[in-house]
Amino acid sequence: MNIVEKILARASNREKVSPDDVIFADIDKVMVHDVSGPGVIKVFDKLKKQGVNVDKLWDSSKVWVAEDHFVPSAEKISAENIVKLQNFTKTYGIKKHFKYGMGQYGICHTLSHEEALVLPGEVYVGGDSHTNTTGALGAFSCGLGHTDIAYVLLNGKIWFKVPETLYFKLNGKLPDHVMAKDLILKIIGDIGTDGGAYQTMQFGGSGIKEMSVESRLTLCNMTTEAGAKNGIVEPDQKIVDYLTTRGAVNITLVNGDSDAEYAKVFEYESSEMEPIVAKPFSPENTVVVRDAPNVDLDKSYIGSCTGAKYEDLEAAAKILKGRKVKIRTEVLPAAISIYKRAMENGLLKIFLDAGVMVGPPTCGACCGAHMGVLAKDEICISTTNRNFPGRMGHVDSQTYLSSPLVAAASAVTGKITDPRDLD
Repeated sequence: MNIVEKILARASNREKVSPDDVIFADIDKVMVHDVSGPGVIKVFDKLKKQGVNVDKLWDSSKVWVAEDHFVPSAEKISAENIVKLQNFTKTYGIKKHFKYGMGQYGICHTLSHEEALVLPGEVYVGGDSHTNTTGALGAFSCGLGHTDIAYVLLNGKIWFKVPETLYFKLNGKLPDHVMAKDLILKIIGDIGTDGGAYQTMQFGGSGIKEMSVESRLTLCNMTTEAGAKNGIVEPDQKIVDYLTTRGAVNITLVNGDSDAEYAKVFEYESSEMEPIVAKPFSPENTVVVRDAPNVDLDKSYIGSCTGAKYEDLEAAAKILKGRKVKIRTEVLPAAISIYKRAMENGLLKIFLDAGVMVGPPTCGACCGAHMGVLAKDEICISTTNRNFPGRMGHVDSQTYLSSPLVAAASAVTGKITDPRDLD
């Protein structure tokens, strides 16, 4: 069996599972945030009216809550949703509630690894489509809707159809000017936004082994944009070291068998990789940066669960050090732990000296909600994961997706720029 089949077999108390098997799996961890949480609360209210007992969760110690999408509160409804979350966690005894402005908090998909909330071999579900991110730790991680999350909270299990697995093999270490974001954009450009529909996208090969944990997280994050059920990387010592420094104990690695089967194998050579952007209005609409349209940019955004990990900020700072930005540029670290580390190591000073606005961890601009949405006809280059019409603001705005290196280089020139082409 491959790694996903092994994880799902363990979770469903079976010796073996195969693609298309329908299983009932025990859940190890579950997450909701300030958008999905209120939706789940509505489901609870409906179930209660139907006579279902919702007085107790199956295991509140396995549940955690993040405030990330509409913080700081954009208007009255988002403020009220935060209060609903606080009442919910108090009622059900949920201790892991990462509250905006109170110590550690940040984007949910960042907290999952920054706080070692999910471990290799676990089945982790969250009320958000980019829950796939955490598969980089060697877990089966996927997003579910409000009703399914409510069921998990009450029963501790949910059904899955075992997905087929697509294997993406990277040979060799990526060049310094190419990041994991470029690789995943290349892959999505090749297979399309439905190329992984209800399948696992597994990443391996010498190039993936060379990658940092944070780079692997970028790859798994955007499997969502390929329609995948989940993304995953087989765990190794890098994962153990990463999680151990964040307080994890009793880490058990699960890996696939040497004769594991895959529906299809895709192979990439690192030496052939170039910086890439996805043009409006789809992550699959990719082009090499040097062939990108010669458009005047209004904004560069370096943030989100995809592009504001510490490694991403380091890459941007490398470009921005000693330079000035020509366009409105925003850097929003994905968690307070990352923000503090960036401050202690001088990255924030580099950003501020370059003329960049540094903001708090939030999903606001990425999902077009608040804190920097785009106006009509504005053009943005962004380290986020989606560029559909209206995703980051006005339906007539445009977003180009890129790596932090490209976003920073483009901020300096005001045009879409390959980092190798800076003066």
